[in-house]
Amino acid sequence: MATNQLRQYITEARKSGMSNQDIIEALTKSGWHVHDIIDIVVDFPPKETGAAVISVRNVSKHFGKVKALDGVTLDIPSGQVIALLGPNGAGKTTLVRILGTLSQPTEGTVTIAGLDVVKDAQELRAIIGLTGQYAAVDEILSGRENLDMVGQLYHLPIEEACKRTIELLKEFDLEDAADRSVKTYSGGMRRRLDLAASLVIRPKVLFLDEPTTGLDPRSRLVMWNVIRDLVQGGTTVLLTTQYMEEADQLAHHIFVIDHGKIIAQGTSDELKRQVGGDVLELHLAEHKQVSQAAELIKSFGSAEPRFDSNTGIVTMSVQGGATVLVDVVRQLDTANVKISDVILRRPSLDDVFIKLTGHSAQ
Repeated sequence: MATNQLRQYITEARKSGMSNQDIIEALTKSGWHVHDIIDIVVDFPPKETGAAVISVRNVSKHFGKVKALDGVTLDIPSGQVIALLGPNGAGKTTLVRILGTLSQPTEGTVTIAGLDVVKDAQELRAIIGLTGQYAAVDEILSGRENLDMVGQLYHLPIEEACKRTIELLKEFDLEDAADRSVKTYSGGMRRRLDLAASLVIRPKVLFLDEPTTGLDPRSRLVMWNVIRDLVQGGTTVLLTTQYMEEADQLAHHIFVIDHGKIIAQGTSDELKRQVGGDVLELHLAEHKQVSQAAELIKSFGSAEPRFDSNTGIVTMSVQGGATVLVDVVRQLDTANVKISDVILRRPSLDDVFIKLTGHSAQ
């Protein structure tokens, strides 16, 4: 059956009331491989860029009396990077596991490209990729053997799997180490290989659960560039991270989750505007004076000051710009509180995170 005939079949099947799942089952029974038809079935008729590819509706996940997720609802557009921010234990990984078909929700529904994560899990795994918090690669095998193995697990033709392995080894700068045992790889190399493994099937949707944790700055930048390239190629990426700069750099839209609930969402700029005004940041010469300094300047702020005795830094949201800066310095100088540095800056995602959750990312 040629592509045009396949599209005609899909059109007629949908007119008769068949779902994507019904169509895929009928075609696979006729001898088609899922990999050959999934893109055509899901994208016909073609979707507009930005249309929701992931739909989460009232999803809860209970572990005994613990609610890891509590009524989460969100839509994720196609062809974008979506960041999911939250402290440890907020529910980020639980949601990713449900989206990746590794766990089932206690309540609610999730669809990805029209496929249900519970009912259509097998078909869905042919179009999604998942990279967890820790590199899931075989240390005994070489990098090349790891990627070849993933291709075999997805039943790719041998020639196609080998070609894809070569492409990924080059893309992730692993060619020189391709035939070495993975146990000789550095942490950054293992992370890159892990991400490469999730891309063997060219997934339409990719879930990255804290993909740059533990990487050095250079490796993190390499990973960011890979993610940008994937999105330019049409892949939708859901990224969980505790690095605020990472979300700021990559995400088109951000969801903040805490205690299993979505507590805020928006673009980076939209979330920063919730902080309001500027942020005054004081670096004290004597760290032990942070609480005193916070008390002295709080009348100049638009919110309560925050301080850290370990770093000697006091931060506070303010209105009025440079005028407030002068008044604060005078007040502290009068009280003989020494300042080593003073900064007036725009709010960051760290400031947003602290305001929304009550503490910094961990």
